[in-house]
Amino acid sequence: MPSSPSTTLETFPNPEPDRAFTIRMRLPEFTCLCPKTGQPDFATLHLEYVPDSLCIELKSLKNYLWSFRDQGAFHEAVTNRILSDLAAATAPRFMRLTAEFNVRGGIYTTVVAEHRQPGWQPPVPVALPAGPGP
Repeated sequence: MPSSPSTTLETFPNPEPDRAFTIRMRLPEFTCLCPKTGQPDFATLHLEYVPDSLCIELKSLKNYLWSFRDQGAFHEAVTNRILSDLAAATAPRFMRLTAEFNVRGGIYTTVVAEHRQPGWQPPVPVALPAGPGP
């Protein structure tokens, strides 16, 4: 059965809820419409998040993003709406959405929006020493 656009975001239980790990996704086929001209806008979305108890189910994410194809939206508004919807569905420890829109009128637009669970602090990065030379 073919897929279709949907505004429903499905989740599944985090398989390692006691570990702070990062999920990164590159979503190169996002489209919406320019609210001024009705022409299509294309973007690559970069989603990074540290899940708490839930993770995003990928097919529902694909169909959710597809639902914007025929909607007029300013870049800033659509980026923040997507982040808000994803954060509401998953309640992550941290989530960042970067939307890199293709050129329009000689201007490339990148919008970065973040969500942070109250009180959450990222783990301290581990710096490993350099290994022996060749």
